[in-house]
Amino acid sequence: MPLALLALAVGAFGIGTTEFVMMGLLPDVADDLGISIPTAGHLVSAYALGVVIGAPLLAAVTTRMSRRAVLIALMALFVVGNALSAVAPGEISLLAARFVSGLPHGAFFGVGAVVATGMVAPERKARSVSLMFLGLTVANIVGVPAATAMGQQLGWRATFLGVSAIGVAAIAALAFLIPRDSAPAPTTGLRGELAALRSLPVWLALGTTVAGFGALFAAYSYITPMLTDAAGFAESSVTLLLALFGVGATAGNLLGGRLADHSLRGTLFGGLASLVVVLALFPLLMRTPVTAAASVALLGMAAFVTGSPLQLMVMEKAAAAPSLASSANQAAFNLANAGGAWIGGLALAAGFGATSPATAGAALAVLGLAVAATAWTVDRRRAVLAPAPARERVVAGHVPDSSAATPHVAVTE
Repeated sequence: MPLALLALAVGAFGIGTTEFVMMGLLPDVADDLGISIPTAGHLVSAYALGVVIGAPLLAAVTTRMSRRAVLIALMALFVVGNALSAVAPGEISLLAARFVSGLPHGAFFGVGAVVATGMVAPERKARSVSLMFLGLTVANIVGVPAATAMGQQLGWRATFLGVSAIGVAAIAALAFLIPRDSAPAPTTGLRGELAALRSLPVWLALGTTVAGFGALFAAYSYITPMLTDAAGFAESSVTLLLALFGVGATAGNLLGGRLADHSLRGTLFGGLASLVVVLALFPLLMRTPVTAAASVALLGMAAFVTGSPLQLMVMEKAAAAPSLASSANQAAFNLANAGGAWIGGLALAAGFGATSPATAGAALAVLGLAVAATAWTVDRRRAVLAPAPARERVVAGHVPDSSAATPHVAVTE
């Protein structure tokens, strides 16, 4: 694999750290700013809002720029946002800084996925995406605990200065490791990219991401009460158990990338099916400490097996707009975060028990399977109805969209 993928992984590590570290710093931030913890929780929402808005917006406005230059500019914006967070004097300014920090998140992963797949042979595309995402999953094992400990010892502002330093290191890595000619500016332009997004299979692919990862967050958002109330763990043990989730996510991410290079569709459907099984078994697995700990790791593995396949699925369905579609997929991940947590919370509030969010997640994973199946069914029907030359392109692995001329993208199914 190209060494340039390391630069993308470093950027992903910084982004993953700043995204999740706020959860651990909420009490410290609330005490320092004189606000309640629920009010401080709006800082998490501000970051997510920045991701959802920034992902398609920044991918669209930078469509004529070299993708290498876009990645460096996005990471520079990331550094600015985190530096502003470190010096924010109050709640409102910190909310604004967190919003700015979230803006480059989705576009970085979206454009990064296009750059990563462009540097490798077609049969290694999924693996290249999984190696970029490796920075995100490792951040949950190493970056977030270390950054949280730094904030608790040196103050929460030191954490964001430290994350800014990671961003500076990522800028240097991107500048030195990504060749200038490996990520040229796309030729379709903004109008062409927007036209390619009119395709129904693209929106079905994005819907699969929302439902599939919504299943994860329906359960993971309430994993602490599950572990303490259902499995009987002490609150002091939860941090270590969450590290098991990171280990499972890392293993699942690498496994998914390798398997998707052999069968994109098989890996996606298999991953979603395994997620259904794991979440459906949560009420049983949470009855003993040993099986509960195993279930946390299995949840991370089953969910992140689908990460690379989902990213490639969206890129495949929007072959003429890979950067914009790939970035929109990152917005879909964050919509899944918010929507899944909301649905899991409804199940919990309804009095269905501590493990009911996992059951709700299983239902969302089933929905994800149905939406993914619909996306491929629509493609099959289009292939049958397409003229003979178009059918030849479909057989080669690409379903043309009537709204735009699209280049061939070879993705193994």
